[in-house]
Amino acid sequence: MTINFSKSRQFLRSFKFTELFVNELGWNPPSSQRKYPLTADDITYSRLDVAELSGVRVFEITSPDGSIPPAKTRAVLAAEISQICLENLIIFTDNQRHQSIWYWGKRDGMKTQPREHIYIKHQPGDLLLGKISALKFTLADFEAGKDTVFDIAQRLHKGFDVEKVTKKFFNEFAQIHQTLLENINGIEPEKDRRWYASVILNRLMFVYFLQRKGFLDKGDINYLQHKLAASQEKGENLYYSQFLPSLFFEGFAKPEAQRDPETQKLIGQIKYLNGGLFLKHPIEQNYPQISIPDSAFATIFRLFESYSWNLDDTTGGKDNEINPAILGYIFEKYINQKEFGAYYTRNEITEYLCDRTINQLIIDAVNPHPPTPSPKAGEGAAVLPSPILGEGP
Repeated sequence: MTINFSKSRQFLRSFKFTELFVNELGWNPPSSQRKYPLTADDITYSRLDVAELSGVRVFEITSPDGSIPPAKTRAVLAAEISQICLENLIIFTDNQRHQSIWYWGKRDGMKTQPREHIYIKHQPGDLLLGKISALKFTLADFEAGKDTVFDIAQRLHKGFDVEKVTKKFFNEFAQIHQTLLENINGIEPEKDRRWYASVILNRLMFVYFLQRKGFLDKGDINYLQHKLAASQEKGENLYYSQFLPSLFFEGFAKPEAQRDPETQKLIGQIKYLNGGLFLKHPIEQNYPQISIPDSAFATIFRLFESYSWNLDDTTGGKDNEINPAILGYIFEKYINQKEFGAYYTRNEITEYLCDRTINQLIIDAVNPHPPTPSPKAGEGAAVLPSPILGEGP
């Protein structure tokens, strides 16, 4: 289930929520366009139906003063909405339709735990779109009867019940790394196994970012998980031995024209990446009999699925749960890549290095330096024109 990110982003940025749910997610339009009153703390708010599907409804709530209500008031309003429709998604907006808070309540016994996502108009919105992509329903879903209240509630849970990046994630990631290390066969030295566990996780996390952005195999945002399930249908523990080598060393590492038809069929539509991440690692060359069971990858993906993944959604980098900067910190802190000369490079350092490199390339291209002509007898050295561009800062 994939969405058209380009069209969905246009609707999201325009705050056209009904068009987003109806045109891109397959929901039904609301039965009424009328605004209804909703009271909390002696203040009357406006409730507008956005979309509905099988008894699950999406609402937009606005306040009389045009601001988004505070957290406690949002919780009170959400409780009122639950009396109208138990399974719901609420969008709180300001009167300028510039800011919004997407609110879903996770019921935990007698308590309801809010799960909120802040979206501001000028953000790309990839993180939020990644969450609501779980709410897309296709004709196949309807024909298979997978559009019940229970199905939609599960998808709301999957899309919005994600953990924020805290020490909890770091600890879980460290455990996953240790589990993977213990499941690697064919490498005796623990140091090499630990290193190789880092290599595998590095690759998988990179691919996971790509799939959550819809860049893999016709936009499959669950590409790795789907391929694991397909591999298990063929036989036991074939994911590492058959699929991943084809994906890493034939898919990402080679242009499509150089791949054989069998590989293309196995991995689907994968773009060539010209980089060293998917070349064979020295450990893979030194230990050709490496094996890893499917269960290890299933555990990894369960952890990945419980978090939102994003390539930094805002200028300030606050509208995300997991981004490359955080992963860089994880690799340095928990995987101990310093032992191998690998360090996390902060954004400002990377930007500076890129700026200096590109600046010098431009200077070299614009200002070719011809050979200095030899002065004739009795003449001084020839005076050459000054460079068009300076050296830069």
